[in-house]
Amino acid sequence: MASSHSSSPVPQASGGSSDGFLRKSRDLSSRHYRPVRSLPDVCPKEPTVVADQHRWTVYNSKVNLPAALNDPRLAKRESDFFTKTWGLDFVETEVMPSFYLPNITKEHFGPYLQEMAQREKIHERCKNICPSKDEHHPVSTELEQVPKIFMKPDFVLEDPGTFNDVLPWSHFSVAGGKNRDVASSRLLQEKLSHYLDVVEVSIAQQISLRSEAFFHAMSSQHELQDRLQETTHAVATLRSRTAAIECAMCESPLRALRQAITRANCVKLHNKLKLMAAVHQTQPTVQLLLSTSEFVGALELIATTKEVLQQELQGIHSFRHLGSQLCEMERLIDKMMIADFSTYAKSDLNRSFEEDSQVLEKDRLQSLVFGLLRQRKLDFLDIYSDEMVQAAKGIVRECVLRTVSQIDEIDTDVVVKLPDQMRLMTSPQWFELLKGIFEHFIFFIKRIKATLSVIRSVVFEVLDGSQKNRLTLGEIGKAELAYLTHEGLFISDALHEAEEQQNNGAQARLQSRGDASCSDSASGTTESSSSRGELTSVSASILPGGSSIGLAVSEDMMPSDLELGRVANNIQELLYTASDVTHDRCVKVLMTRARDGSLERLSSAEFVCLSQAVERFVKDSEELCGRCSVSLRGALQSQANRFVHRFHEERKTKLSLLLDNERWKQADVPAEFQDLVNFIADGRITLPERKPIEERKPSEYLTVDGQKYAVVGTVLLLIRIFLEYCQCVNDIPSITTDMLTRLSDLLKHFNSRSCQLVLGAGALQVVGLKTITTKNLALASRCLQLVVHYIPVIRAHFETKLQPKQYSILRHFDHITKDYNDHIAEISAKLVAIMDNLFEKVLSKYEVKAPMPSTCFRNVCKQMAKMHEAIYELLPEEQTQMLFLRINASFKMHLKRQLARLGMINDGGPQHGLVMVDVAFYTENIQALRSLERLDLNMAEIWEQKR
Repeated sequence: MASSHSSSPVPQASGGSSDGFLRKSRDLSSRHYRPVRSLPDVCPKEPTVVADQHRWTVYNSKVNLPAALNDPRLAKRESDFFTKTWGLDFVETEVMPSFYLPNITKEHFGPYLQEMAQREKIHERCKNICPSKDEHHPVSTELEQVPKIFMKPDFVLEDPGTFNDVLPWSHFSVAGGKNRDVASSRLLQEKLSHYLDVVEVSIAQQISLRSEAFFHAMSSQHELQDRLQETTHAVATLRSRTAAIECAMCESPLRALRQAITRANCVKLHNKLKLMAAVHQTQPTVQLLLSTSEFVGALELIATTKEVLQQELQGIHSFRHLGSQLCEMERLIDKMMIADFSTYAKSDLNRSFEEDSQVLEKDRLQSLVFGLLRQRKLDFLDIYSDEMVQAAKGIVRECVLRTVSQIDEIDTDVVVKLPDQMRLMTSPQWFELLKGIFEHFIFFIKRIKATLSVIRSVVFEVLDGSQKNRLTLGEIGKAELAYLTHEGLFISDALHEAEEQQNNGAQARLQSRGDASCSDSASGTTESSSSRGELTSVSASILPGGSSIGLAVSEDMMPSDLELGRVANNIQELLYTASDVTHDRCVKVLMTRARDGSLERLSSAEFVCLSQAVERFVKDSEELCGRCSVSLRGALQSQANRFVHRFHEERKTKLSLLLDNERWKQADVPAEFQDLVNFIADGRITLPERKPIEERKPSEYLTVDGQKYAVVGTVLLLIRIFLEYCQCVNDIPSITTDMLTRLSDLLKHFNSRSCQLVLGAGALQVVGLKTITTKNLALASRCLQLVVHYIPVIRAHFETKLQPKQYSILRHFDHITKDYNDHIAEISAKLVAIMDNLFEKVLSKYEVKAPMPSTCFRNVCKQMAKMHEAIYELLPEEQTQMLFLRINASFKMHLKRQLARLGMINDGGPQHGLVMVDVAFYTENIQALRSLERLDLNMAEIWEQKR
C-alpha cells in the first residue's frame, strides 16, 4: 500500500519548472522540520500506516563561528581572535556586494506564482471534494487507534518479537489467578476483534467510494469482448478474400518478375565475367606499353583497372592481390619516368650547338611531362635544373678545350688545369674565348626557353582542361536532372540503367585499350596524343539522352589548379635560374682571368671592349629570360672599379710628372689639340678618331669659343686626360659615379699642385727656376681659367649619365670651381702684391724737388711697363685693365701716404706743381700702354681732402 504522500492530487510541473517546484517543496519541508500534510485522493486508496519520523532538534546542529564568538560562557571576549593568527593587517572590512549576483525583487517570483496559481486552484478543488479524514471520516480516526505494528509491510506473526508485541504474555504471568488470565485473554480478544472491525469498516468504505469505477470497468469489459468478436470475424473474411486474390492474380505475375530478375542477374554475372577477363589482361598489356615507353597509356590503364576493381569487382577473391601489384607497377613507372626525364634532359642540354635549336623529341617530352603531372611528381623541374648546371659547366670546359687546342704556345701536357690554361692566353685570345662562351650560352638559353615553353604549354593545357571539365560537369548535372524530371523517370531507374551501361563501357574500354596497346607494340610506334585521346571515365554514368556525368580518371588524379599554377611559376623561375647559372659561369671565367691581375693591366680600349661584350650578353639574356641577372654585372663592376683605380692612378701620376717638369712657359699649341678643342665645342665630349698626321704649324694660342688662351703643355694634356675620363663613362656607364669622383680628385690635384709650384714657389726646387716671374703667374692664371671654362661642360656630360637620385654627387664640381676661382684670385692678388711691394720701396724715398719728372716716378713707370709687357700677351684685355686698376689703386695709396708724410697739400704752390708734373708723367706713361688708353686713373685721390 502506498503512503498518503504519493496520493497527493497536486499535479507535477512539466519541463524545467518541475525541478524547481519539487526543489521548493523539499526546501520547505527541510526548513520547517515537520511532515507535509497530504490530501486524500479523489478515489481513496487503501489506508496506509505512516512510519515514525525522527524529529530534528537543536542538538543535531554543529557549532558555527558566530556561536563561538558570542559564547555567553566566556567571561571576556577575545578581541584579537583574528589578528593573533593572521596578523595586524587583518581588519574587518565591509563586504562589497557581488557583481555576479542579481538583486532579487518580487518581480523575479512572478513567473513562479503564475505557474503555481493553477495548481493551487486544483488543490483547493480537491480539498472541497475530499474532506479531511479527521473531520469527515471518523473511521479514519478510529483506524489510527490500530497499533502501527499491524500496518508494517514486514508483519509476520511467526517472528517472536512481533508475536510478543501482539500477544503480551507478560500480562498473563502476573499473579491474580486463573480468572484474571481469562479476563485478560478475553479483553485481548475483544481488542483484536475491535481492530478487525475497524479495518473491515475502512475497507468497506474504500470499496464503496470506488464502486462506480468497478461497475464501469465491468461494463467496459463486456463491450470490449463484443468488439473483439466483430474484429475477429472481419479479419477472417479479409484473409479468405486475400488468399483468393493471391491465387487468381499474383502468383503468375510474381513468377514472371522473378524470372526477369533472374535473367538480369545472369546478364550482370556475364558482364562481370567479361570484365574480369578484361582486367585479367591488364598486367600483360601494361608490360607491353612499358616496353615501348608509353608511360601515360600504362598509367591510364592502371588507373582504370584500379577503379574497376574498387567499384565493380570489389570483393573478388581471385583479384585480392591485383590492387597491390598495380600500385607496385605504378611506383615502378614513376621511377622509370623520372629516369627517362633525366636522360632526356641530359641529351637535350648536352647536344651539339650545331644542330637545330628546335625542341628535341617534342612528343616524348609532352608525354613525360603529362605523365609526371598525372602522378603529381611536381619536382621534376629540379632534375632539369641540376642537369642545366652540369651542362653549363660542360659548355665552358668545351669552349676552353677548343680554344686551347688552337694555341700552340700552351702545352696541355704541362699545364693541365683549365684555369691555368686560361691565364696563359693573351688578352685577344682570352677575349675571343669569352665571346665564344657568350655565344654558346645565348644558344643554350634559347634551347632551354624552347623546352620550357613546351612544358608550360602542357601545364596550361591540363589547367584549362580541368577548368572546362568543372564547368561542363555543372551544366551537364543541371541538364540531366531537368531531363529526368521532364521524362518522368525515377532516379533509381535511371541510375540502374546507367550502371548496366557503365559495366558494358568499362569492359569495352579495357578490351579496346588492350587491343590498341598490342597493336601499338607490334608496330613499334606509340603516340602519346592518341593515348590521351583514348582516356575516358570508367565511372561515367550514362543517362538517357546520351549524356554522361563524371570526371575522367586522369582529371581526378591531376594536381589542383593551385599546384599547376605553382608549377607554371617554377617554370618561369627555372628560366631565371638558367640566366643566373650562365652568368655565374661567366663570372668564374672572368674571376679566373682576373686572379693574376690580367684584367687590371688591360688598356682602356681593351677594357671598353670587354665591358661592351659583357653588356651585350647581359642584354641578350635579359631579352630571352625577362629578368636581368646581376652577378656578371657585379663582377664586371668590381673589375671596373679596379680598372678605374688603375686608370686614375696612371693619369694622376702622369699629371704629377708633367707638373713637376713644367717650367711654366707659354707652349705652342699643336693642331691636334686645337682640333680636340673644336671637337668639344661641337658638343661631342669624347675623343675624336685618330686622323692621318698632317703637317700643320702649331699656333701660339689655344682658341676656345673665340677667346685666346696662352697655356702650358701640361694643360693641353690635362684636356685630353679628362676627355679620356668622359670617353670611359660613355663606354662603361656603370662606372660613372666612380669616374666622376676620380676626375674630381684629378682636377683638385692639378689645382693644388700648380698652386704649390707657382704661388708656393715649389718650381724653384723642382724644376730649377731662378724666380717665379709675373709671366709665370699670369700664365698659371690663364691655365686655371681654361680649366674653369671646361668644368661646366664636364658637369653637363656627367649629368646625362647619372640617375636623378645621383645628382647630388655633382656638387663636387661646384667645390672645384670655387677652389679654382679662389686660386685665380690669389694669383691676381700676388701680382698686385708684387707691385705693391715695389711702390712701397720706391715711393718711401720720394722727394719733391727738381729735376722733374723725378727718378722715383721714372722707375715706377718703367716697372709698370715691364709688368704690362709680361702679362699683356697672356691675359685678356679686360683682365689686364682690372689688374692695372688695382695696381694703380695701390700706387695712389702709397703716394698719398708719402705726400702726407712730406706735408704736401693741394694748395697750388710750387711744391704742388712739382708733384703734379710727376703725376702727369705717370698718367701719360700708363695710358700709353696698349689697352690702357681709356683707363681712368683718378689721380686726384692722392691728395688729402680738406676738412
